[in-house]
Amino acid sequence: MLEQVARTAEVRSALLSFAQARAEIAARPEANAALATLADWVESYLMREHPELGRTGAVCPFTRQAARIDTARLAICEAGPDEEERAFALIRGSFAALDEIPCKPSMAHFRTIIVGFPHCGGEAGLAMLQRVQKRNKFYSLSRRRMIGLMHAESDAPGLWNPDFRPLRSPLPVLAIRHLVEHDAPFAVRHPLLLLPYLAHFRLAGARRLIQHLRGQA
Repeated sequence: MLEQVARTAEVRSALLSFAQARAEIAARPEANAALATLADWVESYLMREHPELGRTGAVCPFTRQAARIDTARLAICEAGPDEEERAFALIRGSFAALDEIPCKPSMAHFRTIIVGFPHCGGEAGLAMLQRVQKRNKFYSLSRRRMIGLMHAESDAPGLWNPDFRPLRSPLPVLAIRHLVEHDAPFAVRHPLLLLPYLAHFRLAGARRLIQHLRGQA
């Protein structure tokens, strides 16, 4: 328990709101180059429309709303490919830190944490982050949380345009957020999500799943 508390406190100190991130970047631009890359990507890509997305709206409407109400947090982890435990500890601690982001109770599902890993862009680094993601998969699902990996070489297809690659980012990123009712398409694509999705959203979730499947027919 004490270890978890210490880990959460360390993670909490690394998390920055967009305003705090911009202040850090302005104060020390060279030291915060990776943070600037991460913030620019979130603001200019995730929170914007894209002609290849296959639907209207932002690439990630969830992130745009989270930034608007100040429930999004950014962080940079300096872990390299051979520092899996360091990366794992930060991500595991982020689940508790996520629940501590202040917001109105009705807006809690918009909390999100986005962590950039500037030293993990190569094959070994990405393999390490994939292991970290896998090690947190069931921990995440049991708490109705989503954990996603994005990087420059991601081949994950888009939900609305299979030729689009929405999970490509300029540096490797692990992101954590709440599972929400609109995640029905992800639940269909990833069967492990179906049980926690339906257990939480019940009839409303079932309707979302049916609507999505009918739309694909």
